[in-house]
Amino acid sequence: MPRLMPDTRPQRVLAASNFVYTVGSGLYLTAGVLYFTEAVHLPAGQVGLGLGIAGLLALALGVAVGHLADRHGARGIYAATLVVQALATACFVLADSFWPFVLAVCAAAAAKAAGIAARSPLIRHYGGDRPQEFRAYLRAVTNVGISLGAVLAGWVVQVGTLTAYQLMVIGNAIAFVVSAAILLLLPPVAPVPTTGGPRWIALRDRPYLLLTALDGIMAIQFKVLTVAIPLWIVGATTAPHWLISATMLTGTVIVVAFQVRASRNVDSPAAGAHAYRRAGVAFLIACLLISLSAGIQASAAATLLITAVVIHTIGELWHSAAGFEVSFALAPQHATGQYLGVFGLGAGLAEALGPGLLIALCITWGRPGWYVAGAMFALTGLAAPPAVRWAQRHQHALRTQLAPTERASTA
Repeated sequence: MPRLMPDTRPQRVLAASNFVYTVGSGLYLTAGVLYFTEAVHLPAGQVGLGLGIAGLLALALGVAVGHLADRHGARGIYAATLVVQALATACFVLADSFWPFVLAVCAAAAAKAAGIAARSPLIRHYGGDRPQEFRAYLRAVTNVGISLGAVLAGWVVQVGTLTAYQLMVIGNAIAFVVSAAILLLLPPVAPVPTTGGPRWIALRDRPYLLLTALDGIMAIQFKVLTVAIPLWIVGATTAPHWLISATMLTGTVIVVAFQVRASRNVDSPAAGAHAYRRAGVAFLIACLLISLSAGIQASAAATLLITAVVIHTIGELWHSAAGFEVSFALAPQHATGQYLGVFGLGAGLAEALGPGLLIALCITWGRPGWYVAGAMFALTGLAAPPAVRWAQRHQHALRTQLAPTERASTA
């Protein structure tokens, strides 16, 4: 189990803010798609399309906001993104047709992407000698919060009324506001001085961009638990609907218990590359098991689904640890927000393409779609090691070129 409390007060403030945020997120992650399909009665295809549009619009914003956080202070900008996300989420209750739904989820997704980028300099500044390990701790905290939110979402799904779903949405928005208020207890981080060279250096780093794309494809796996499995349980299996919350809780308990431990073993870019490869294999096995849960007895389907979630979550541990290590280790100190904003494009890619892709493959097409999704994850994992080696060679060459300039600037 990870330690219960971080070592320093700023780390505890970040962890507390993150915890409150993710209790609200757990509500939406578990039952958000069902809110729009079951309560608002939007077709699943429209929901997938709307989430895809939102993800695409959010892609570039993370880079710009990450750069602002580097140059003007990360705390205030991160808090502002949380407030915007709260307002956008509250507007979900007004989204009674396709285009209001698209507008609301676009604003929420943009604020979420911006917040992830703005938080990165805070994690690096207050994360100690290995901010990757503190990031893993925050992910364990995230899953504690999500698990609590998932329990409440289970009640919402069982009740199934519009009022219950709307209360879920409002609770999510309130959590974002409280998270922003807690964040104001954090000491501000001074902006990092610029160095010579192009302004948007992360967008010129082709190996880092390749790793961003690979991580984005792999990050579609997060939508397996939050989008594909809930719709699969409801539409393709005889498993009870409460299993939606059970699958979410199973995954979050594993992450809480083992994410920090898994990240300790992924302590170099090379180790991150191997972790990506192992994750791809785990996702392939999980997809195969999920596909077998259709058309069988309820108890057998539930057993297969829980087993698949356990294997999938082990892959998730490896994937997350790999992403933490690679994204921080290959990002220069003075441009953390910008680089992590670029790396967040991968998560944005998953937000944009993941729901619609998984719905088309796994829900509309059915069992063969699960095979295709699993193969996609496995092939992406195999591509990670050569991509990491290229990024390391590029980083070494860049440091060699910048060394004379850095010595001159300190003379």
